[in-house]
Amino acid sequence: MSEITQQPAVATPPVYILDPHANRTKEEDVDLSHTVGKLPTWTTIQESLGTRTGWLGDYDYGFLCMPTLPGFTKVTRIPPFFGLKDRLPLVLAIVMGFQHALAMIAGVVTPAVIMSGSGKNGLNFSPAMRTQMISTSLITSGLLSLVQITRFRLGRSRYFLGTGLLSVVGTSFIFLPVLQSSVANMYASGFCPSTVDSTTGNITYMSCPDAWGAFLGTCMICSFLPIILSFVPPKVLKKVFPPIVTGVTVMMIGVHLVTSGMGQWGGGNGPCKANPKTGPFINCPNNSAPRAAPWGDGQWIGLGFLVFSTIMIVEFFGSPFMKNAQVVIGLIVGLVVAVACGYTTTESVDAAPVVTFLWTRTYKIGVYAPAVIPLLITYTLAMVESIGDITASCEVSQLSVEGREFESRLQGGILADGIAGMMAPLFMNSPMSCYAQNNGIISLTRCANTMAGYMCCLFLVLMGVFSKFGALFLMVPDAVLGGMTTFLFSSVVVSGIRILSFLPWTRRERFIVAAALTLGVGTSVVPGVFTHMFHYTGTNAFVLSLINSANIVLDTGFALSAITACLLNAMLPANPPMAAEPIIDRHGPIPSDKEIQEMNIEAQSIR
Repeated sequence: MSEITQQPAVATPPVYILDPHANRTKEEDVDLSHTVGKLPTWTTIQESLGTRTGWLGDYDYGFLCMPTLPGFTKVTRIPPFFGLKDRLPLVLAIVMGFQHALAMIAGVVTPAVIMSGSGKNGLNFSPAMRTQMISTSLITSGLLSLVQITRFRLGRSRYFLGTGLLSVVGTSFIFLPVLQSSVANMYASGFCPSTVDSTTGNITYMSCPDAWGAFLGTCMICSFLPIILSFVPPKVLKKVFPPIVTGVTVMMIGVHLVTSGMGQWGGGNGPCKANPKTGPFINCPNNSAPRAAPWGDGQWIGLGFLVFSTIMIVEFFGSPFMKNAQVVIGLIVGLVVAVACGYTTTESVDAAPVVTFLWTRTYKIGVYAPAVIPLLITYTLAMVESIGDITASCEVSQLSVEGREFESRLQGGILADGIAGMMAPLFMNSPMSCYAQNNGIISLTRCANTMAGYMCCLFLVLMGVFSKFGALFLMVPDAVLGGMTTFLFSSVVVSGIRILSFLPWTRRERFIVAAALTLGVGTSVVPGVFTHMFHYTGTNAFVLSLINSANIVLDTGFALSAITACLLNAMLPANPPMAAEPIIDRHGPIPSDKEIQEMNIEAQSIR
């Protein structure tokens, strides 16, 4: 088993770190000019391209590639830490950037695959349209990450755009439940076309590009909220949206997504999920597909479990590089087996052009009023979540998490997320926000250098431009995707649990979380349970819009949880001293009632 130790090897590692504080003046510390991205000098370019040190350096590349095998022990020196502006060898920058891109691919591509898929919650796009959505997602992620990483000053003001860290942005999962609820409501209201088989009663949902355009336009309007809130001090935002609210909401987003992932694992979320006895969808994904089988068949469960078990094996025995790309490795293994066993066709790859870019396919931008309230909640949550992600990025980059520079990076990061929420829909893609998983790569590889971030952006754009690459994801059977996405979505649940774990678990906190989860989990487990209360047969557009808005909120578990947690957190008073539950050391003397009361008062003052 591989072991990492602090004992250095015989050779002294080269010093790559160039102290960014060495020549900084007091004025620069005040105006934060050192945090803004700058173009490399000609001398720097010559040193990087014209010398062996500039290309390779003396980095221990075996650290990234050495697997952890049973019975095999190797002592590996901890690699040097590369800060934001340190000199990074080009080969290492390429390797690190590729690793970050691999860690992001599954997260960036999966929302596009699910959104464009079949069924009442999907857009039911053609293979060519789905491929373009995937390519657009990759290209948009690469371009908008450049803004976040580089960091720009807004004129001569004290405000900035971007964090200046290795902060990458990707298609956010948290917008997926809103789209699914909105699309389901659009099909139910007749906004999107569908047909009913008079013999079997099966519903066939037609492609609905207008739904995608309406969703994108609504996202652009709602993105003004995080842009405005980016100029509010982060301390105020944290007070308005405390961990008890964000933790419950993030957890419920994960729960909703896990249900979608398990549906894929069983064979797909299309019409076959209802296990009809007649019609073209008796088998998944349809009767004419290669090796079609009923939803929940053992072969689908086995394919998904193959991906899931591969992820587990890589975690046990993989090298650091493999562990950071374990989800993609699991997907590749599942795809290889699916191709070898005849589960796939080349329809999507054949339909994809060799090269593509943004706006190759456009949609009619509109506004879907019923989705406004859920999207405002979602944007607010994405903003608060970004605060945590940026804070983690500062920590793993060995930067301070307090003071003016830290708050400035938060302000710039939130503003960049808001701008990304507006620009991504203009690029015909779902809104984007900071990705947290890249912080784990920084921590493990000890490389926080922005050059690695630029290389990551380059790889993402190239993967999107060469659209045959994106089309490969559409070859993957739904069960293989389900084994991957369920694991990804479960990590979202864990993120919410982690936020809640830091709460002082008194009766008040337990009550708020329980009340929020009652509505959120109930709606996620039994979709549509609250959407049959309103009956209106009139034609008033305003009333219809209100009913549709209410139905979307009532059918979106995380929105119900967020609203409930916010209201109860604002209305319920703090626990009285004797109602709190102190932690008592049973191995020592039991404190008196007066001591318990003093402990409770002190705990409340800390909160």
